[in-house]
Amino acid sequence: MVIHTRFAPSPTGRLHLGHAWSAIQAHDHARAHGGRFTLRIEDIDGTRSRPAHVEAILRDLEWLGLGWDGAVTWQSRRLHLYEAALGRLRGQGLLYPCFCTRADIAASASAPHGPEGALYPGTCRGLEAPDLRRPHCWRLDMARALQCLPQHAGGETELCWRDAHAGCVRADPAAAGDVVLARKDAPASYHLAVTVDDAAQGITDVVRGVDLFAATHVHRLLQALLGLPTPEYRHHPLLAGPDGTRLAKRHGAPSLEAMRLAGEDGRALAERLRAGQLPVGIAATGA
Repeated sequence: MVIHTRFAPSPTGRLHLGHAWSAIQAHDHARAHGGRFTLRIEDIDGTRSRPAHVEAILRDLEWLGLGWDGAVTWQSRRLHLYEAALGRLRGQGLLYPCFCTRADIAASASAPHGPEGALYPGTCRGLEAPDLRRPHCWRLDMARALQCLPQHAGGETELCWRDAHAGCVRADPAAAGDVVLARKDAPASYHLAVTVDDAAQGITDVVRGVDLFAATHVHRLLQALLGLPTPEYRHHPLLAGPDGTRLAKRHGAPSLEAMRLAGEDGRALAERLRAGQLPVGIAATGA
């Protein structure tokens, strides 16, 4: 089997050291096994995606010395794949429209909590004749979805995935609740788009940060429901700043573009990251 990895940034801001850290690991894992490394631009967030960010992403990766195989792929050109997946799940009776806002969910005293905070309390589940002319997202009916899975001996459902660091993991998608699969402002959520894309592109090894470990439980369920293959996962540690907060766009992490324009040697930076020689104040940490 040919190893095939990918780096899939969203063009909603400039790349930072955390992105470089992840891209290098995905790139090097493929190259070490004579495999393929793909660049995918996750640009279906129409309100925040910018062409200028895409141009910067390409320049930053080239500056780091990372080359990708084949043409760059764009999520915005793959919408038909997401609609087909949504149609299949609707046909199974597993989706329902949700009209709630984030404020509605936060204000609900009955909202349970999962690994990532408040779960959707099911307010719109079971609505009769919902008015689809109103803004809405589409949620997965988690209880029904789990009932659709094949039962094994003893009546239990065995749903597992393998992580290179954590070993065999038994999936627990129920902990995420009724997740959104198509947003009000985008044709697909991260959960759906990344699952469909990885399968369509033949990704064998998903290399990404440990902050997405919990999301993999949901992705494993979607793979089972849609009849898609399950790749191996390699969830790596994150890079955090002096205050212990992981590097992120929303926290104003220093950009690779700023380093590049300041004249820093990108290939030398990549070699230091490979060797674990992190800048002063930066440390590798868990989620």
